[in-house]
Amino acid sequence: MSAINTAALSVENLEVAYDVRGILRPVLRGVSFEIRPGEAYGLVGESGCGKSTTAYAAVNYLPSNGRVTAGRSLIEGEDVIGMSGVRLQELRASRVSMVYQDPGQSLNPTLKVGGQVAEAFRVLGASKTEARERAIEALRRVRIADAERVMDRYPYQLSGGMQQRAVIAMALACDPQLLILDEPTTGLDATVEAEVLDLVSTLRQETGAAVLLIAHNLGVVRRICDRVGVMYAGRIIEEGLAAEVFDEPQHPYTVGLLRSLPRRGASKSERRLDTIPGSLPLIGSELPACVFQDRCALATDECRTIVPPASHPLPRRTVYCHHVSEVGTLAAAPMQAPTVGSGLGEVVLSLENVSKTFKQGGYEVRALVDVDLDLRAGETLGLVGESGCGKTTLAKVILGIHAADPGSVIELDGQQLVGLTTGRKRDERRAIQIIFQNPDSALNRSKTVRAILERGLQKLAGIRGAEAEQRLATLIEEVRLSPRHLDMRPRALSGGLKQRVAIASAFSGGPRIVVCDEPTSALDVSVQAAILNLLGDLQRDEQASYIVISHDLGVVRYLSDRIAVLYLGRLMELGPAEAVFGGPHHPYTEALLSAVPSVDGDPPDRIRLTGELPSAINLPTGCVFHTRCPRAIKGTCEASEPPLAEVADGHMMRCHIPIDELRVLQRVD
Repeated sequence: MSAINTAALSVENLEVAYDVRGILRPVLRGVSFEIRPGEAYGLVGESGCGKSTTAYAAVNYLPSNGRVTAGRSLIEGEDVIGMSGVRLQELRASRVSMVYQDPGQSLNPTLKVGGQVAEAFRVLGASKTEARERAIEALRRVRIADAERVMDRYPYQLSGGMQQRAVIAMALACDPQLLILDEPTTGLDATVEAEVLDLVSTLRQETGAAVLLIAHNLGVVRRICDRVGVMYAGRIIEEGLAAEVFDEPQHPYTVGLLRSLPRRGASKSERRLDTIPGSLPLIGSELPACVFQDRCALATDECRTIVPPASHPLPRRTVYCHHVSEVGTLAAAPMQAPTVGSGLGEVVLSLENVSKTFKQGGYEVRALVDVDLDLRAGETLGLVGESGCGKTTLAKVILGIHAADPGSVIELDGQQLVGLTTGRKRDERRAIQIIFQNPDSALNRSKTVRAILERGLQKLAGIRGAEAEQRLATLIEEVRLSPRHLDMRPRALSGGLKQRVAIASAFSGGPRIVVCDEPTSALDVSVQAAILNLLGDLQRDEQASYIVISHDLGVVRYLSDRIAVLYLGRLMELGPAEAVFGGPHHPYTEALLSAVPSVDGDPPDRIRLTGELPSAINLPTGCVFHTRCPRAIKGTCEASEPPLAEVADGHMMRCHIPIDELRVLQRVD
């Protein structure tokens, strides 16, 4: 068979089980798909559905308790399942590469980046000198400027996007015919994510490599992939062209995933997000004929007893469902009514001239510069911008983790707060709480849920006894936990349940303000929808105010009433969410929004920012954004910094370009 006609990867009826205490528990149940040379194929579905297991099994890289019980995986026609260890090692070194979710885990923090990239070439037989030269060229290939200097840096000295590009450079050392990407952009900024995705697309065109992409961000899959397979409980239940699957889903599960997303600029004031009831079956569970029937609104007795055959409702589409003709009714069903609050109250938090300067290597780094903000009761303020723009620093200053510079004023209910939380009164500490990105790090794994929540009630709210029991019962009901969860430890809970416990912990003291730091970034879209609905309900019931930090601008848009855009510690734009997202935008906001991959398709005019974020030690003159701004006015933007001025009612912008000119340039009606 010629190489042209041979699939880069062909998975045929693959079945995998894990040995758990001597019992083989099935995980994959007859998975089949193929990827042609130069093609990108995406696998999507909830955590635990078998996506990563499929990728690892495809290259025979399962953990020690993993067993391929049936089927084949062919890489360029060779079956890797029964391949000898030496031959398998040669194949992985020469034809297959994998890029993992966290580049920080892929790079050795004690070794310089150059040595690690060069090692990938040394393994292939290059001399030390040749390996270094090829490593420099590889870094240039992945669009890293000044590659020679980057070679001599340690991983911690690189941004997340630079680290990921270095890992991709290592993966491309062997010019692989198959590149496997396992959540390669999770946690990256929108602009960095866009750069990584552009890089993968360009390299695929240049090398002809096939790509297998695993992601829970459906927008990333749509931007990169030609075709997509939707997985559930170890089976592919729908497959087709990515754009067509997302625009016209034909399986109830795919419909449920897409209706869980805040699409097309939806906000909490317009509708609640749909969620898929129930949860994935446990590994090794006995499943009915249709694996999705327990959670499906269309399920009948036929679904429990007869395996759904492959149907082709559209050209180049395969769906495994008995009720394909009825799926359209699910997709067309009206959305849920919005969560209605009591409106915005008085100002609870006020920031005036808030700055924060750090000392670093004898230099002063101005992380925040004269930030003025206020927050009303029941309001959500979204903070957006690239890593290093000051979002987290601003949150830590508000929380009292960092003390703001002298002259900064932070007021809670009109009373000025001292800089550090250790000097604040208990009522002031309980008034401002935080929900962290990773509940595993935020929750004490040795304590039960009851002990975790009772500690918050006692330490923050100062309540005990019967009153604490009553508040605890109310709290778990509000976050949709059941009494049985109280005696469980975090390790026994799913990711969504852990995040609910973290939210309950934050609300245990009755806070006035809650900082939400990437509260849904690691969650599946259905679990994310449930958490976003929960945050909306709690805000309505508790009249809490939120400060939301997220790289996912769809989440920020859904939750937020107002948006603050930060760049190098400065407010570049501030205003109502509909105005900031609807435009005209500050050129930086415009670039951020155009970089976001959408499941509905990319915007027609992508704005590409050139260069890296400038160093806060050596800032550009004039407007700090002018070095990367595609709309910079020569002779003006580098000469003076524009003030933060009101361009419309409640809409502030820091830009030399008049608002009417921006409206024309950005074609805003």
